[in-house]
Amino acid sequence: MAQCVQSVQELIPDSFVPCVAALCSDEAERLTRLNHLSFAELLKPFSRLTSEVHMRDPNNQLHIIKNLKIAVSNIITQPPQPGAIRKLLNDVVSGSQPAEGLVANVITAGDYDLNISATTPWFESYRETFLQSMPASDHEFLNHYLACMLVASSSEAEPVEQFSKLSHEQHRIQHNSDYSYPKWFIPNTLKYYVLLHDVSAGDEQRAESIYEEMKQKYGTQGCYLLKINSRASNRASDEQIPDPWSQYLQKNSIQNQDSYEDGPCTITSNKNSDSNLLSLDGLDNEVKDGLPNNFRAHPLQLDQPSDPSNSIDGTDHVKPASSLHETKKGNTGIIHGACLTLTDHDRIRQFIQEFTFRGLLPHIEKTIRQLNDQLMSRKGLSRSLFSATKKWFSGSKVPEKSINELKNTSGLLYPPEAPELQIRKMADLCFLVQHYDLAYSCYHTAKKDFLNDQAMLYAAGALEMAAVSAFLQPGAPRPYPAHYMDTAIQTYRDICKNMVLAERCVLLSAEILKSQSKYSEAAALLIRLTSEDSDLRSALLLEQAAHCFINMKSPMVRKYAFHMILAGHRFSKAGQKKHALRCYCQAMQVYKGKGWSLAEDHINFTIGRQSYTLRQLDNAVSAFRHILINESKQSAAQQGAFLREYLYVYKNVSQLSPDGPLPQLPLPYINSSATRVFFGHDRRPADGEKQAATHVSLDQEYDSESSQQWRELEEQVVAVVNKGIIPSNFHPTQYCLNSYSDNSRFPLAVVEEPITVEVAFRNPLKVPLLLTDLSLLWKFQPKAFSGKDNEEVKELVTSQSAMIGTEVISEFLINCEESKVARLKLFPHHIGELHILGVVYNLGTIQGSMTVDGIGALPGCHTGKYSLSMSVRGRQDLEIQGPRLNNTKEEKTSVKYGPDRRLDPIITEEMPLLEVFFIHFPTGLLCGEIRKAYVEFVNVSKCPLAGLKVVSKRPEFFTFGGNTAVLTPLSPSASENCSAYKTVVTDSTSMCTALVSSASSVDFGIGIESQPEVIPVPLPDSVLKPGASVQLPMWLRGPDEEGVHEINFLFYYESVKKQPKIRHRILRHTAVICTSRSLNVRATVCRSNSLEDEEGRGGNMLVFVDVENTNTSEAGVKEFHIVQISSSSKHWKLQKSVNLSENKDAKLASREKGKFCFKALRCKEKEAATQTSEKYTFADIIFGNEQIISSASPCADFFYRSLSSELKKTQAQLSVYAEKQSTEDAVRLIQKCNEVDLNIIVLWKAYVVEDNKQLILEGQHHVILRTVGKEAFSYPQKQDPPEMELLKFFRSENTTVSSRPSVEQLSNLIKTSLHYPESFNHPFHQKSLCLVPVTLLLSNCSKADVDVIVDLRHKTTSPEALEIHGSFTWLGQTQYKLQLKSQEIHSLQLKACFVHTGVYNLGTPRVFAKLSDQVTVFETSQQNSMPALIIINNV
Repeated sequence: MAQCVQSVQELIPDSFVPCVAALCSDEAERLTRLNHLSFAELLKPFSRLTSEVHMRDPNNQLHIIKNLKIAVSNIITQPPQPGAIRKLLNDVVSGSQPAEGLVANVITAGDYDLNISATTPWFESYRETFLQSMPASDHEFLNHYLACMLVASSSEAEPVEQFSKLSHEQHRIQHNSDYSYPKWFIPNTLKYYVLLHDVSAGDEQRAESIYEEMKQKYGTQGCYLLKINSRASNRASDEQIPDPWSQYLQKNSIQNQDSYEDGPCTITSNKNSDSNLLSLDGLDNEVKDGLPNNFRAHPLQLDQPSDPSNSIDGTDHVKPASSLHETKKGNTGIIHGACLTLTDHDRIRQFIQEFTFRGLLPHIEKTIRQLNDQLMSRKGLSRSLFSATKKWFSGSKVPEKSINELKNTSGLLYPPEAPELQIRKMADLCFLVQHYDLAYSCYHTAKKDFLNDQAMLYAAGALEMAAVSAFLQPGAPRPYPAHYMDTAIQTYRDICKNMVLAERCVLLSAEILKSQSKYSEAAALLIRLTSEDSDLRSALLLEQAAHCFINMKSPMVRKYAFHMILAGHRFSKAGQKKHALRCYCQAMQVYKGKGWSLAEDHINFTIGRQSYTLRQLDNAVSAFRHILINESKQSAAQQGAFLREYLYVYKNVSQLSPDGPLPQLPLPYINSSATRVFFGHDRRPADGEKQAATHVSLDQEYDSESSQQWRELEEQVVAVVNKGIIPSNFHPTQYCLNSYSDNSRFPLAVVEEPITVEVAFRNPLKVPLLLTDLSLLWKFQPKAFSGKDNEEVKELVTSQSAMIGTEVISEFLINCEESKVARLKLFPHHIGELHILGVVYNLGTIQGSMTVDGIGALPGCHTGKYSLSMSVRGRQDLEIQGPRLNNTKEEKTSVKYGPDRRLDPIITEEMPLLEVFFIHFPTGLLCGEIRKAYVEFVNVSKCPLAGLKVVSKRPEFFTFGGNTAVLTPLSPSASENCSAYKTVVTDSTSMCTALVSSASSVDFGIGIESQPEVIPVPLPDSVLKPGASVQLPMWLRGPDEEGVHEINFLFYYESVKKQPKIRHRILRHTAVICTSRSLNVRATVCRSNSLEDEEGRGGNMLVFVDVENTNTSEAGVKEFHIVQISSSSKHWKLQKSVNLSENKDAKLASREKGKFCFKALRCKEKEAATQTSEKYTFADIIFGNEQIISSASPCADFFYRSLSSELKKTQAQLSVYAEKQSTEDAVRLIQKCNEVDLNIIVLWKAYVVEDNKQLILEGQHHVILRTVGKEAFSYPQKQDPPEMELLKFFRSENTTVSSRPSVEQLSNLIKTSLHYPESFNHPFHQKSLCLVPVTLLLSNCSKADVDVIVDLRHKTTSPEALEIHGSFTWLGQTQYKLQLKSQEIHSLQLKACFVHTGVYNLGTPRVFAKLSDQVTVFETSQQNSMPALIIINNV
């Protein structure tokens, strides 16, 4: 239980005090009325004695009584009605609320820190009022009247006569059988005569003389002259006198309500009276004439219907609020005791002392003695009770029958003079004067007698008081018999069905147990008495039980909370809304945040409801908000009810302050960090063959790899525009800001271009949410063009704003537990700073069949796709936390976040805006296929744009054609089959010989210094005017690898008028091309053995080209035709085809292979280009009937593009060589003579059947030949991954490996050729030796001088070798040493000698070579490429 102001040792004696009746004459009543008090009320503050009192017990022992208090009350002849008592108790509880500034106790139990009100004044008020308002009953005498004060005034005509009348009246009330109420303790009640004298108005002489007369008649012990009203009431305001009455009167005043909303009904009298106070003492509000013989009803009596003016119908009569407030105002002005001085106060105090000392206590003492004497003379009792006590308690105990065996005889009544009742009377008297030992003995005796007679009501009463007496005995000789109380409670409740008495038992016993720290037993007791018959009692007892649980040695926090909830529920049923709310709030501390979500929901819901009823709307809103924002485990129907209730409450709140700021709504959840901001127009959909550039849109997922690629492309183009340097203030353009982008700077938006904000909503409920009129909330600071700031803050958006246009989404439905994004647009019409603050919307739910408890659907004016039940307007802010900072030491050690500025764009002046459309753009190509498409550039802004460039990582994929119009064919219709190439029809005679043309790579944008990836777009006039559009042809070539290719184009453009904030703009496009296999081309080049060409110079080459059709009928390809093979080189050209087969048609069906052989020559000096001129010679060998001019667009473009991408790869490798010393020059020369820069272009057509139509596709493959004898491929070769090597943990020594040329390279230094007759006839019978002249031609292929050694001796001497070669001998010199100058050809005349006929191989000379200026001899045997066979015939 909660702490109490009084200890239990003070509480119980104060609850059971001697009762004294007061009977006043009308004149006496008038005197006290001047102070707005009745006589009984006048005495109330002074009814406790200030000193100890002594009396003697029956054994003549002195007994001391401390703090004795008496209760004086007006005689009331009607017992109080239970309804009225309930009403009074209800008012007392609702009138007592926790003080505003009260500091709660903080109790720490386990991991709970609870704020709990330590005291419960409402419970104490209830208990006090309950104990005081208990009606007197026949089975106990504690609240029967012991004495009666008869009060008359000294101003009456015949005061002594008046006293006789009053005495007679008292006698009639006590002894006439018409009056069963009030109850009197003993027949001869003490009568005490009080003469009231008004000091300010009365005659003191007369008063004194009357008092003398009274003393003569009634004795000095039985009368008193009480002087009051020492000052006139009109002088009341002169000095401030304390008012001790208000606390007593207010406490029991029915009108004392905090506010009219929550107070239960108020009983009022409609007669005019000077006070509307209806007090416990039952002073009615008017003064009656004549003798008070028509006794007034008990104040708790509901007015009798017999009086029509005062009737109250079945429902409680409630005063209108206004009159109630007037009443309250009236009451506050009343001053009690206005005519009394402090001397009068002392006189009243003295009067009470005198009455108690001289009248009451002697009377009680005498009565106890009489009762004791009666009991001692009773049959079977020979000794006094005192001597018998020992025997009763020590031995021969009679086992008490268990309560259940006893018959239900609670109806048994004793006559008033029954000896059992005399014991009880004596016990009660002893109890009232604090003689607890004697009281206990008497109660114990009485208990036995009652139990023997099975008078259960009497027995329960005796048990109850015996237990209390045992507890209060000084020195505690025996433990508190709690089982007595339990039996009494059970009897009252179950047998006697008297809940009021049972409740008194529980209140006393619980208080006693609490004082002994037996909280568990106290709680059990309190809980036992909760029942359905009284919600208020159950609520108070449950609350006290909860306090017991929390006050235990180890606090039971959850039990406390649970019982607080139960108490709150019962308070709510009892109409005590404030107390109910308080209980729920206290319990919430325990349940909050512990994962007991259903319990939390219940508590919050109730708190919301109660707060709403009490008009604490903010609390109600926050409680309902909690239910909605926690991850609710409730059913959908329940959540729907919660939501509707919340909306209803919110609506009321917003109606109270319609002009106030918009409230923050809890639903739906917004994932702020997922907010994305997009600057620019939405992408246009594809229109037939026209396809808009993909650019950036909110539908694209963020990909860090691709964003890095775009960044690199932009840096590349910016570097080219700025002469190779990226400006320091360059930041990559960001059109879409999200949680991955860099949001540390204010983003730039362009005026008149929309800003789209994507807000991520999530509905956590199982109920759909409908948001209506959803739009963004923003603040804007316009910048005047003069540069001055004039801030215009727009809190609420209107779509008619001249500065910023706002899009409103009229309906946005989020289904149950769905996440959904809303895209909201703003249209800036002015430059300045924009801050997007959040979203504003009406929150509602779809109208279902259910209505909120008792609250139907509000008639909404909403018209739309969904029917809206109820909605409230509110806002949610978008607050995005920036990234955690982690750069400096301080940032690493603390938690700091950077700014996130994605919602604060700066609106800048207008810029050009480019849109790009691709026409006839393919999605699928064959590898190497050439296709022509068109690109349309449109300027959709009001500014001209210039400096248009496109950059791509795959420049070999597309071309806009050459720099000169001559090189670029106008349109495909220039040839048959609508070829994308520039073609010329040829006659059939020129077959197999090359047609030569030349072109410079600079014309095609591939210079020495240039960046091939950045390509200027050839706009006419290089400016695109506002609204203008340009279509340009664009050739595409399918990449050489099959599969899906994503090719990124970045278009860069600038404004003609330079802008300070935005230098350039970009447009992105990602083309996705799926390529399928076509041809594989491999080629090798080797030296021709025939040394002379037409010019007689050496250096012919043979080129072998293998073409394989790897297409397995993908894309419906039937067959490929090789229409032309062209070469392109600075130094070489194809001369003619040396195909042996006569079949000129080069067709390849699926998986077929074709082999071509060509002769290649060195270009003439005038044709051959110098290193710097970048001029290439193109030679075409045609297999069809039209020549494709390979030196024009697009053939040359793609050739140069592929060449430059190859060059890039090889340059990286070549740069390694440049660093080595000049001693390596020789090696370079040797290597160089093996190099050849001949490039082969294979042009083909593919015949495709698609939708029963035959199409002709065309394309080209490139093979770049660099080394003699090494095979080259048109498609990239897969490299095997290197094998794993063991880690080496030591440093290898710096051994420089001398770069020796390889065997192949050395063997190609010198080219040899033997000239001899194929057959030689010799008459062996004439001459046995046949001599044949042979010329050995030696050709130096390198640019350096070479020393050559020719050795004619046969290598092998084994017989097998002789058999193979046939035996012949070289005659003459066996070894020659020569020096060959650069590219010199030298001939040696040799003679071979044969001895008989046969076929001989003359290829036996071994040639060794070394560079002349080298010390080191790189010497390796010259490998002859083919056997030189000679036939020797005999004639």
